[in-house]
Amino acid sequence: PLRAEAPDAVDGPPGDIQPGDLDEDFFQIPYGLLSLAAQALRAGHQVKVLNLAGFAWRHVEAIVAALDAELWGLSCWTANRRGVALVAKEIKRRHPRAHVVVGGPHATPLAKEMLAHHPAMDTVITGEGDATFLELIERLSAGRPSAGLAGTWYRAGASILEGPPRENIRDLDTLASPFDYFDTHILMTSRGCPWQCTFCGADTTWGRGFRANSVGYVLDEIERVLPRLPVKMIQVKDDTFTTNRKRVVELCRGIRARGLKFLWSCDTRVDVLSEELLYEMRMAGCQRMSVGVESGSPKVLAAIDKKITVDEIIASTELAKKYGVRVRYYMMIGNRGESWKEFEETLAFIERARPHEYLFSCLSVYPGTRDFHDAEAAGWLDREVYFTGDFQEFKVPFDASEEDTERMGRWFDANKGLKVLHRPGVDELRAVLGRLGDHAAAHAELGAALFEAGELDEAETHLRRSLALQHPLPGLVWNLLACVAQRRGDDDEACARLHEGITVDPQHPTLLR
Repeated sequence: PLRAEAPDAVDGPPGDIQPGDLDEDFFQIPYGLLSLAAQALRAGHQVKVLNLAGFAWRHVEAIVAALDAELWGLSCWTANRRGVALVAKEIKRRHPRAHVVVGGPHATPLAKEMLAHHPAMDTVITGEGDATFLELIERLSAGRPSAGLAGTWYRAGASILEGPPRENIRDLDTLASPFDYFDTHILMTSRGCPWQCTFCGADTTWGRGFRANSVGYVLDEIERVLPRLPVKMIQVKDDTFTTNRKRVVELCRGIRARGLKFLWSCDTRVDVLSEELLYEMRMAGCQRMSVGVESGSPKVLAAIDKKITVDEIIASTELAKKYGVRVRYYMMIGNRGESWKEFEETLAFIERARPHEYLFSCLSVYPGTRDFHDAEAAGWLDREVYFTGDFQEFKVPFDASEEDTERMGRWFDANKGLKVLHRPGVDELRAVLGRLGDHAAAHAELGAALFEAGELDEAETHLRRSLALQHPLPGLVWNLLACVAQRRGDDDEACARLHEGITVDPQHPTLLR
């Protein structure tokens, strides 16, 4: 439907797009936009933040026509680059005097080319945009020219020029928090990653190094937003959350000291974990840890400069299981150095490591990564393809043979999506509860396993103890108690328990279903 409505086949949705190609993250408002908006709101400007990714084109047209803004900021990554170009063109058609600025991980390394290909774009902000965006607003408000602004590419007549470099913000605590203005369940507590994996563009966006908000700043943020979140869950989306282990331990202890009750997940690496850290994370509410594993082949791990070993991956997985933290592996297919032989090593490794969940993605060559620059140097990638190619992302095995490429493609088509591998049983979860003590979420998880095993009375005991300890998602616990009653044949009690759950946790989607 979107493609049928799009007025421009070049910038509309790719012709081969399929249901499921756009994951749930695509439909979230980017955290970076919320940060830019927070800085502008604190400075006294009027701001609207919209995610048009899931809108039919006719609704996009109506929204653009209705909003007579002087400045439009668009967040561009590779998967939405065509839509960004289409919306920029529509903005200029409706509001020819408006200023259109674009930023984001795709725009940063291709800033000059984006301005050359898209006349509707006036400015591209590169890298970290908070200070640059605010200065752009101030210049436009004062009627001063935007040309030459540090941290941007801009137009000067028929020329496209780059402004002076802009230093990254050293003290992130000086920034307004998105939680000051928006009820988002996404949290970022740091910027940057000290590692340099060949497929990743974090350096291009954030620069080298790691910068983080102070523990006090993050605790204040969480404390402010929790009462406003209908479901008490937060996704910590730092590139590598546990880079500074001491800081995360302090943060977790601060969560408990302030009595902040919520469940959360994070993304990190297996080589920046420890027993103390995982214990503290779990006690503070961490339910799931997603780790970039990519491959189970030592050859491929070395080729992509991952700087981890198979033994480290397995040891960290076992340590997380010890404290009941669910482990999700992010895996890749098609990285440099990977033939079918190495991929078979990876499949065997997953069976050996047995994470709770794993998810494969095909290698996408993103502008600004080492893969991108090496492919350009080797002559098999021309950056113009990102402006002429009819694809969502440039997915291609880096150096596999045609035969292996075809074989990997067939495997991926048959196995895409999130896979569940390890389901902890009663004995494992009983041991976790013993290590954690009287822990609300651990009681609930053991109760669920006991229910599955048919041990209904003991299941109810643990579920009710979880409620007494103020489980952050009481609706889920009441849902399980309703299942216990229904299994006993008491449908009236099951309905009463569901109604109780909806009363105390009215926004929880599981209960509503």
